Amino acid sequence: MNHRTSTLAAAALGVVALLAPFAASSTATATTTARAGQAHQVKVAKAATKDFAHPGAATKDAGYGLLKDQDGIACIDMKGMGGMGVHYANPTLVGDGQIQLRHPEALVYRFVKNGHLRLSAVEYLVLKADWRTDHPTGRPELFGHRFNFTPAGNRFGLPAYFSLHAWIWYDNPAGSYEMFNPRVNCPAGV
Repeated sequence: MNHRTSTLAAAALGVVALLAPFAASSTATATTTARAGQAHQVKVAKAATKDFAHPGAATKDAGYGLLKDQDGIACIDMKGMGGMGVHYANPTLVGDGQIQLRHPEALVYRFVKNGHLRLSAVEYLVLKADWRTDHPTGRPELFGHRFNFTPAGNRFGLPAYFSLHAWIWYDNPAGSYEMFNPRVNCPAGV
């Protein structure tokens, strides 16, 4: 390497070294902003669903109804993974083709020690065909997480759909946006 080339290389490295703190700062700022946005979304979702701690208010006042799978099972669990719990879905929201933070398509309840149901998570869901009308590619996102994809032929008899569980009312050690929660159990026959 000649003297001129080594001088240019040293100058380029010097510029990179000078700009590195700004790049790191920019990345840190983006991460902080994303976390703040996620925390804000959780706060909004909790405020919108706080009155639905028990299914009675959701069914009486907000159009939600008990959702069972094709075998008549209401409490969804999977051996080795834990449970989702009992879903109360709003068919109007499921069929509207939108994702609205304040209006989750389903409210997810778990059984507590006295046998009553307690709100634990919210679930956002949009049919794939509806989503593709305005979004030819990709999946919806909320809380900084991409929705899961469930193909047609699923246990609920729904066409292909995207969904995201958000465990905003009950801790999920598997992750706040995982489908199954190892701390949720379903009684036999429910």
